[in-house]
Amino acid sequence: MEGWWSTTGGFLLCLSVSLLLQGRANTFTINCSGFDQQGVDPTVFQSVFNKKDFRPVTNFSIPTRINISFTLSAILEVDAQLQLLTSFLWLKLSWNHPFISWDPQECGNIKKLTITAENLWLPDIFIVESMDVDQTPDGLSAYVSNDGRVVYNKPMRVTSICNLDIFYFPFDQQNCTLTFSSFLYTEESMLLGMDKEVWEIMDNSRDLGRTQGEWELLGINKATPKMSVGTSLFDQIMFYVAIRRRPTLYVINLLVPSSFLVAIDALSFYLPAESENRAPFKMTLLLGYNVFLLNISDLLPATGTSLISVYFALCLSLMVLSLLETIFITYLLHLATTQPPPMPCWLHSLLLRHASPRTCYPAVPHKENTSLGLISTHLSGLKEPGKLGGKELGPKEAELNGGSGLTRAQLADLWVQFGHMMDNLLFRIYLLFLATSVTTVLVLWNT
Repeated sequence: MEGWWSTTGGFLLCLSVSLLLQGRANTFTINCSGFDQQGVDPTVFQSVFNKKDFRPVTNFSIPTRINISFTLSAILEVDAQLQLLTSFLWLKLSWNHPFISWDPQECGNIKKLTITAENLWLPDIFIVESMDVDQTPDGLSAYVSNDGRVVYNKPMRVTSICNLDIFYFPFDQQNCTLTFSSFLYTEESMLLGMDKEVWEIMDNSRDLGRTQGEWELLGINKATPKMSVGTSLFDQIMFYVAIRRRPTLYVINLLVPSSFLVAIDALSFYLPAESENRAPFKMTLLLGYNVFLLNISDLLPATGTSLISVYFALCLSLMVLSLLETIFITYLLHLATTQPPPMPCWLHSLLLRHASPRTCYPAVPHKENTSLGLISTHLSGLKEPGKLGGKELGPKEAELNGGSGLTRAQLADLWVQFGHMMDNLLFRIYLLFLATSVTTVLVLWNT
C-alpha cells in the first residue's frame, strides 16, 4: 500500500511539474508561425491581453522601469494672469513586457508588431503640474518588439502651472517645469528613466517646432527628485523648460510709438516760452498719449508690475510735469509784464551763479520783446542798478533781493531767466530719460 502511494505521488508530482513548465513555455514564448503569410493570430496574445490589469512582472519585488522622453512641438499660450503654460508635446514611454516574446525566424523575420494600447498594461504616468484631465485620443497603438520591448507614443495638450515673472516684459524669459511621475506605483514598484538624452530631446523639439509665435524654446534640463507622500516615496523626472518671449511685436507696437510721443514733447521746448501755442500743443500730446495707453492695455500683462509699465508711468509723469512747467512759465511771463514779484535771495544767488546770458536755452528769445516790455540785461549789470533806468524797488522788496536794489526791468528779466533755466533743466531730463530708455531696451534685447 505504501509503495502504491509512493508511486502515485511521484507520478502526480511529475505531471504537475510538466504542466507547469508547459504553461511557462506558453507564457514566455508566442508561436508566431504563419504571421508572415496569414497575418497575426490574435488568439496567441490572448493570455497577455487577459493580464492587462496587472503590472507585467514575474517577480513583484522587482520594480518595472519606465523610460520617458518627449518632444515639445509647440508652445501654444502663456497666461501671465493665471500663471499657466499651454504646450503640445509627444510623449514616449517604453518598458519591458516579460510575457511577450517570439522567435523572428519562425515568422518571416518579423521583429515588431503594433497592438492596440487598450489591450496592454499601460503605466499611469502623469504630469504633476498639469491642470487638465488627460484627453488622450482613443484607438492609439503601441509597438511591441520580439524581445518584449513595448513603446507607447501619445500626443498631449498640456496646460500646466508655471511661476511666471513678468517684470522684464516683453524681454522676459520663463523657466517652467514638467514633472513626470506615477500616482499609483511607488519606487518599490516603478522606477523612471530616460529613453533619450536631454540634448536629443532639445534638438528634436527645436527641429520639430511647429509654431513661430510669441515664444521660443531656449533649453531643457532635467532633475530626478523624489516625491514623498506620507510614508510612500514616488520616483520622478523633472524637466526644466526655458522659454523666451519674442519682443519684436511689443517693441514696434508699444515702445516705438511711446518714444516718438515723448521725443515730440521734448522738441516742443524749442517753441518760445511766450508762445500761445506751446501749452495747447503739450495738452494735445498728453491727450494723445492717454488714448495710446488705453489702446495698448490688452497687450500689457494684467497682473504684476512690469518694467514697461514703469516706463509708461514715467513717460506720462514727464509729460504732465512738462505741461505744468509750461503753465508756470506762462504765469511768470505774465507777472513779469505787470507786477514782478520779489525774488528770494537764495534764488537770486542761484541765478547769478549758474545762469549766463550766453547760455543757449530752447526757446530763449534773442531779441528784445517789446510786446512784453522786457529788457535784455547782462547779469554783470545787475549789480549796478543806478546805471539803468526804471523804477527801483522798495525797502521790503530790496531786502528780499539781498538789498541789491534791483529795478523792475531787471527783476522781470531775472524771472524770465529763471523760467528759461527751468526749461533747460526739464529738457535735459527728457534727453537723459530717452537715452536711458533706448540703452535699456538694447541691453535687454541683446541679453
